Amino acid sequence: MKKTIWFMILLGASGGPSLACDLCSIYSATEARGEIGKGFFGGVAEQYTHFGTLQDNGHEVANEANQWLDSSISQLFLGYNFTERFGVQFNVPIIYRDFRRPEGGIIENGTESGLGDVTLTAHYQVLRYETKKSTLAWTILGGIKFPTGSSDRLAEEANEVEPAPGEPESGIHGHDLALGSGSYDAIVGTSVYGRWRRLFFGAGMQYAIRTRGDFGYQFANDLTWSGGPGMLLVLQDAYTLSLQANVSGETKGRDDFNGETAEDTGITSVFIGPELILSWGEKLSAELGFDWPVSMENTALQLVPDYRIHAALTWHF
Repeated sequence: MKKTIWFMILLGASGGPSLACDLCSIYSATEARGEIGKGFFGGVAEQYTHFGTLQDNGHEVANEANQWLDSSISQLFLGYNFTERFGVQFNVPIIYRDFRRPEGGIIENGTESGLGDVTLTAHYQVLRYETKKSTLAWTILGGIKFPTGSSDRLAEEANEVEPAPGEPESGIHGHDLALGSGSYDAIVGTSVYGRWRRLFFGAGMQYAIRTRGDFGYQFANDLTWSGGPGMLLVLQDAYTLSLQANVSGETKGRDDFNGETAEDTGITSVFIGPELILSWGEKLSAELGFDWPVSMENTALQLVPDYRIHAALTWHF
């Protein structure tokens, strides 16, 4: 078996965390793809999430106003590996949100779109051990998120009023629609990958350390993670195809607005779903995954996800 084939196994099977929190998670191509050598790489990652279930403190309640939110986050990324272990990556998110909510006694249908908060990260592969039959790799990353996205929607937090008796309460607020936070935030993360013959296990996590941004609003620190076992289904000299049973999740506390706790912002979620990973030669890789929620614990009244779809395409120059 050619050694380049095993590079492709690691390329396709050890991705970083799936995107979760719109304003904090990044697609980290370098976690999975920094080990194939020096040079430039780039691509696009997409996550589509449909929010259609209304929950109050973890319990589903009637969605009388038929509230929903469709969120699309497309991330363009470009990176450079200075060595086979160390590199950097720049992410540019483009966000589009379509929503329906009760607001001020009427039903509001609207959209929000534009540039999100860009990020610059660096990764380093601390450990790499590889034989023909096995592989073990451990990567760490760190970076910063810049306040490039519009935070105008956060101004709504200061103007919220209780609905009149008999009117439905909105589960979509300014912090759900804002394209940016107005804050400089730190991002740290790690990923690990192990393989024995055609079986593998890949997992990763990211932690966002948030600071106070525009309008006195501070998003809570956020932990996102994903991982699970997988199998190499097809192994050819030209391409490989892998299937992974992915488990992912997020834990986020309550936000702070001008010194007061924003009760409707905390969440702990767990998703499961399959992910297909295709690599073609030593240049191109693609992935496609579906996630369904199996546990969703939230604070106060929130609109929570029903499902999400994520995909990515990476090219090494």
